[in-house]
Amino acid sequence: MSAKEGGYFSRLVRKLTSDIADLDADDLSQKSQAGGAQRACDCRSGEEVTVLGRLRTVNLCPAREAATLEAELFDGTDEVTLVWLGRRRIPGIEPGRTIKVRGRMADRDGRKVLYNPYYELLQPT
Repeated sequence: MSAKEGGYFSRLVRKLTSDIADLDADDLSQKSQAGGAQRACDCRSGEEVTVLGRLRTVNLCPAREAATLEAELFDGTDEVTLVWLGRRRIPGIEPGRTIKVRGRMADRDGRKVLYNPYYELLQPT
């Protein structure tokens, strides 16, 4: 068996025996790096970062509070909370959507956060 065939066989066995969530995370991580983004797990507070991933959740703040839209982005390596201040809704920002965001990483209660990030909605693949 050649090295090329061995690599194919190893990937096939891994796909057949791995958890679907792990495979999805690996796929997201590869897409992120191919899209020129940084891995979220490598991003540190204070750095200007670009992260590409899938929105897991989108939450609107209650109407009685200041307008805020929050979303959880997962890139296969870590989660980043996206917060848009002064917004209750952004067309296209919905769970399951793949986006690329850019901004300065912050830390809120030990979680990675991007406030008012620039974003690009990506086509599903």
